[in-house]
Formats: sequence, C-alpha cells, structure tokens
Amino acid sequence: MPAAENRSLSASEARLLLDYFSDFPVLLIASSGGSDSTALLWLMARWRNTKKKGGPKLIAVTIDHALRPESKREAQAVARLARKLGVEHRTLRWTGKKPKTGIQEAARLARYRLLSEAARKTGANCVLTAHTLDDQAETVLFRLARGSGIGGLAGMAHASPVPIEDPGGILLVRPLLGIPKSRLLATLKAAKVPYADDPTNRDPRFARPRLRELMPLLAREGLSVDRLALLAWRARRAEFTLHQVVSHAATVLSPGPWTAGEPVKIEARAFFELPDEIGLRLLGRAIDTAGDEGPVELGKLEALCEALFKARHSARFRRTLAGAAITLARGMLAVERAPARSSRAPKRP
Repeated sequence: MPAAENRSLSASEARLLLDYFSDFPVLLIASSGGSDSTALLWLMARWRNTKKKGGPKLIAVTIDHALRPESKREAQAVARLARKLGVEHRTLRWTGKKPKTGIQEAARLARYRLLSEAARKTGANCVLTAHTLDDQAETVLFRLARGSGIGGLAGMAHASPVPIEDPGGILLVRPLLGIPKSRLLATLKAAKVPYADDPTNRDPRFARPRLRELMPLLAREGLSVDRLALLAWRARRAEFTLHQVVSHAATVLSPGPWTAGEPVKIEARAFFELPDEIGLRLLGRAIDTAGDEGPVELGKLEALCEALFKARHSARFRRTLAGAAITLARGMLAVERAPARSSRAPKRP
C-alpha cells in the first residue's frame, strides 16, 4: 500500500473536506462506534473547534440495533467519546420484532429511519455518514455482481436523499467518500482514539464481508479500490449525461408537465427511433411518473421494452408494470396508472 494511504488526515485536509458545512446550524453525525464513524466524529469535533464563531452544533447519534450483546456497551463508548469531544450524543434503539431473513437490509432501513427522525427533531437537514473510498469500491463490486446498469455502477453519491419511503427532505452526506479507510485508521492511531470492532463486518453469511475478503486478491489483478472507485466516477458522469439526454427527449416527444400519478403520452414512431438506452430510460421515467409501486426494476423494464419493440406493428399492445399500464395503440404510447388490483380471489361458480 502506498505510504500516502497510511498517513493520518491533517487538519488542513479535514478543512478542505468539511468547510462546506461551516454555515449549517446543526449537523447530525451517524456514529456506530466503528473505526470509520469514530474517525468522522473525531475529525468533525476537531474541525468545529477551529471555527472562530464556534461552527455548527454537532449531534452524534448511535443506533443500537439490539442484535448483539455488545451493542449497548459500544453505544456507551461513543457517548463517552462524544462527551470528551464536547459533542452532544444520543442513542436510539431499534425496537420491535426483527425479521428472520434479510436482517442486514432491515437493519439498514431501520437505521436510516431513526436517523431521519432524529434529524427532523433536532432541526438538522442532513445526516453525515462515514462511507469511505473502500465502501464505494465494495458497493460497485456488490452491484456489479447483481447485474446493475450504469446507474448502479455509479455507486454512492456524495449527497443523496435518505433511502426510505419518506425521507422528509433529509439528505445523507458522505464527506469521506474519497478517503481510503487506511487513512482513517491512521488518524485514529495517531490521536490514540479507540473504536469498536463489529464482527458482523467479517461474517461470511453476508455478501459484503465475502466481497471484502476478495478485495486483496482482486487488487493484485489490478482491480483495486481506486480502480473500482474510478469506475463509479466515470459511470456517474455517463449517468448524468444520459439523464440530460432523456430529459430532452421527454420534452420533445411528450411536451407538458410530467406530474406524478398523471398519464404520459409519447408519439410511438419517434419513440421507436430513439437509441435503445434512451428509449429504455424514457419509458422507465414515464412508468415511475404514472405508476404507484416505486422505481421499476431494470430487468423487468428491459423485458417490457423488448416485448414492446416486437409489437410495434401490432394493432394494440397492453402490459402493466410497477403500478402502471403501458398501452400502444393508434400511433401513441400511453403510460397511465394501472387499475387497482382486487384484494379478493374470485369466487368459484
């Protein structure tokens, strides 16, 4: 590993990363007690203390998922560190029945829900998380293994809405996304700040730890953390360009406001002349606008587009997907809200 990746973050480097937040009145810091979030908490406190006007109010929030006996003790350790750093701290507990399958995803959604609620209560409009360059690389690899398109390979953005059904305008901000994990470990070592070690990060029952084990082997073949993060950056650049092109196509082929829940009509001949990727995305955007079941899955959207293209000379074509009805008739492609599904099975005669 290059020596530069083993250096602790200097105060001047931290300022470059964190000065964007100088005028925020309140900042919520997600802090689990692990190495990365502990480093973020320590860096934020050091940065805040250099501000002549005091800087934003910092509130560290630890989510106790109550999945391991050590979690309560780890939350208490974060509270002690926060108190030492002069940062307000709160522990929120994930209560209720836990699912038997998909526990990591359920815990992730519960964590973001609790963080969003805490942000609203404290007047913060963003939650800072300690995602690193290594996390970005793992995300790209994880999505690549699951067949994601360009949007998925773009990885995590530096800022994005909280991934829950009603984020309430709260943003997740990842100020350390371009920083290798090794530099955060070096920062904690230099500052003699302890942190917790979560064994689930190495549990082979879960996909991310298994991918994490592969990273050194992949790096020896050239597929390093830096290369995977570079792929994410290039995919994000392409994703932005495609988004702009699709917006232009929507304006030309279906002028007028695209209002959630309202039908979208597109001139069919012009639609079928679009490049495949643009047509695919335009149809997906129309389904997301008119439908009521959330973002459409890429594989299902691709299958729909293929069937639609094969039926382009048919008198009529109709399918439903993601709460939207897609109809091709009389030279128009119409996408509208699908009829509500009956909750009762039909009675036998």
